[in-house]
Amino acid sequence: MNMGKKDEDSGDSGLFYHIDKSTVLQEARAFNETPINPRKCRLILTKIVFLLYQSEVFQTKEATETFFSITKLFQAQDIPLRQMVYLLIKELSTIAEDVIMVTSSLMRDMTGKSDVIYRANAIRALARITDSSMLATIERPLKQFIVDKQPNVSSGALVSSLHLFNANKEAVRRWANEVQEACNSKGAITQYHALGLLYQIRQHDRMAVIKLVQNYSKGSLRSPLAYCMLIRYACKIMEDEEPGSRSLYDLLEGWLRHKHDMVVYEAARAICNLRDVSSTELFPAVSALQLMLVNHKPTLRFAAIRTLNKLALTHPAAVFPCNLDMENLITDPNRSVATFAITTLLKTGNEASVDRLMKQITGFMNEISDEFKIIVIEAIRSLCLKFPAKQSLMLNFLSNVLRDEGGYEYKRAIVEAIFDIVHHIPESKEFALSHLCEFIEDCEFNKLAVRILHLLGTEGPKTPKASKYIRYIYNRVILENATVRAAAVTALARFAVNIPELRDRVKILLTRCLDDNEDEVRDRAIMYLRIIDSDDLCKRYVANESTFSWASLERNLVHYLNDQGAHSQAFDISSTPLVTKEQEYAETSRAITAAAELTSPTLRSAAAALGTSSAAVGQRAAPSSGDAQAGYAAAMEKIPQLSQLGPLFKSSSPVALTESETEYVVTAVKHIFTSHVVFQFDCRNTLNDSVLEKLNIVLKPIEDEGADELALETSIPIAQLVYDIPGTAYVVFRRADGTSPSAVFSSSLQYFVKDCDPNTGEVDEGEGYEDEYQIEDVELVVADYVLPSYVVDFRRNWEELGESAEVLETYQLTNVANIKAAVQNLLQILGMLAIDGTDNVPDKATTHTLLMSGVYVGGAKVLARCRMVIGGEGVTVEVAARCKDENVARTIVDAVC
Repeated sequence: MNMGKKDEDSGDSGLFYHIDKSTVLQEARAFNETPINPRKCRLILTKIVFLLYQSEVFQTKEATETFFSITKLFQAQDIPLRQMVYLLIKELSTIAEDVIMVTSSLMRDMTGKSDVIYRANAIRALARITDSSMLATIERPLKQFIVDKQPNVSSGALVSSLHLFNANKEAVRRWANEVQEACNSKGAITQYHALGLLYQIRQHDRMAVIKLVQNYSKGSLRSPLAYCMLIRYACKIMEDEEPGSRSLYDLLEGWLRHKHDMVVYEAARAICNLRDVSSTELFPAVSALQLMLVNHKPTLRFAAIRTLNKLALTHPAAVFPCNLDMENLITDPNRSVATFAITTLLKTGNEASVDRLMKQITGFMNEISDEFKIIVIEAIRSLCLKFPAKQSLMLNFLSNVLRDEGGYEYKRAIVEAIFDIVHHIPESKEFALSHLCEFIEDCEFNKLAVRILHLLGTEGPKTPKASKYIRYIYNRVILENATVRAAAVTALARFAVNIPELRDRVKILLTRCLDDNEDEVRDRAIMYLRIIDSDDLCKRYVANESTFSWASLERNLVHYLNDQGAHSQAFDISSTPLVTKEQEYAETSRAITAAAELTSPTLRSAAAALGTSSAAVGQRAAPSSGDAQAGYAAAMEKIPQLSQLGPLFKSSSPVALTESETEYVVTAVKHIFTSHVVFQFDCRNTLNDSVLEKLNIVLKPIEDEGADELALETSIPIAQLVYDIPGTAYVVFRRADGTSPSAVFSSSLQYFVKDCDPNTGEVDEGEGYEDEYQIEDVELVVADYVLPSYVVDFRRNWEELGESAEVLETYQLTNVANIKAAVQNLLQILGMLAIDGTDNVPDKATTHTLLMSGVYVGGAKVLARCRMVIGGEGVTVEVAARCKDENVARTIVDAVC
């Protein structure tokens, strides 16, 4: 078909150039002409399809008129035109009215014997305009078409049945025998569609699905697509099994010897993705993938190397035998294959092979696009963190590619890699900073220059020869634009603050900046000249290693802005916890890694290259709970009874109240508000033959202490808890004014049980019966009221509070064997943050001092010092707590006993 002359400016074909809906609808009058012009009508129908796929909005009236004008084309016998008519009927069926009027025409084509093409297309179109109430009228012919001798007719009926399954499950289930017969037909595509429909019918019956997989694994299928689907069903069965159970593993291993490459790859990929898979189980799958690496088909090579790349993250030793074959793929004509080969080798290679790999990568980098270069850079970063001894080789490579041509994202990836190396490998700091100094001499991206200057200001003063970096930084003040000059002024000030002997020299340079023609540069210079002269200001504003927990600060600000009654008072930032820069860096790195996995398809596949890096970050600092707490707060804001409780102060970690194998699985989270305690219970029903309705959580205090200060305010039940779909219930207690009681509650589930069909999930009629299920006790302890918070200078803050604010007691911890266990026990009991690394206890230590800080509910800052010594039976601990509120200090000290 001649689609018209191509427009050179727009790049669009002439048929669709400046296409207009009203014009096309006017052209649709040609459908009423006699005789019908098939070619002209096909072009008009093509334009209508194009408009629909471009999300052009058709009003109901327009769609209805177009629909019925199209139905007049049933008079034409032109096969391509008739196929376009079927397509438009399916697309317009959801917009137009009275589409049921075309049923008779479709039924005539569907039952006709003259042309097979008409029958298959008519079946598909008829299924789209049929609802559940009309299904009975076409049920009989549709069952016959499922077992039709023509494969395309049978497939059309099966695909239509899959679409109808959601509308009327019971009717389609009655066709199980016909679907089973279609599975045994000779048509490959028919077997594929029949197997999919058969699984839909049996998916809620685990034993039936197992039997389905076992029956068709014996070689009765002809379609490789059907085998691939069967493999996925087998994997789904094994996912639901107990850890370590591999009932269908032998079937997967047998499919590795299938004659079709598609089936072999699917089986190998399935084994690699098994949960807690062992090296022994991986061996046959990796061997099959290794054979694909040398296959002449690029698609097989790409599929195999991509799967090995992902597997190398968790089982690098299992992938190592493929390294020789992967090295040959570095020169593969397909750059995607070569890139995956490089990144996989970087993960699986040992320290001895690094030098050879880096030589191969150097030549390879010039032949790929920036997107693939970023993938390689991320893999090199993870390799450097894995083998710190090779950091000089890696840094040389990164500095060389940093000088090459490339876009912002590529250069940013290199700079981020160097930053990570500096952060995690201290001995590389001086070498890396020197490379970065050279780069900013010719850096064309302001954002990167500012980031590098910030790093120089932060890490430069910590190096033995710090003064050499000042020249590079001051050059930016002379040669760069205002944005970079302002960042350079801040970096210079950091050298003056952290190195007193350089202070006078830096002040001279900052004084010269007072004549800058940019306000921001002059203001920063004036501010830092004032700060440098005061040691107290230096510690408070420049040498401060703390920052706010941004997730908590954002949540508190949003609540303050939304609460009109709170605007009479200033925003209280004291309830926002402080964290160290180390913790913030770890959380930011985790977020960047998570975001990288959701980017473009190419980078998503390569996100595995970030795995080692993010893991290394996680080892240095614990992940923040800010994201989880923000999620809890957002969920409770949507519940009217909870949205009025005020700002959320703290959420505890989830605590399991049942075993994971029981019929009902329950976990609890405690939320502390200004004057309330909210208990959140996440429940899951593991029984597929019952439904729980009006599920409520009953909490009863079983200890008198603290119970009088808590009053039950409301309970929010789960309306219906169905099989394997979690539900959440809440219980709200009001605390007496100014109190933070501890208590132990007995807890149980109360609900109505109704039986249901395990296959369909349909609930039986009747009221059901009431039942109760006992779960573990829930404890409300002092740690729930304490938010871990960092302090800049513990000793200064300790002295400022003074001895008058101190409460001191001595305890004998008999349940711990050493000081390290005692430290972990105290941190758990008090819920505070260890300061200055005092949570790290030397091996075989006999004495130790633990410093802790936190914010108590209500905003009171509390500090604690625990002096420990091994003696007698266990560890003797002197606990001292200081707080402006003496009751808070007493509560902290008493919590240890």
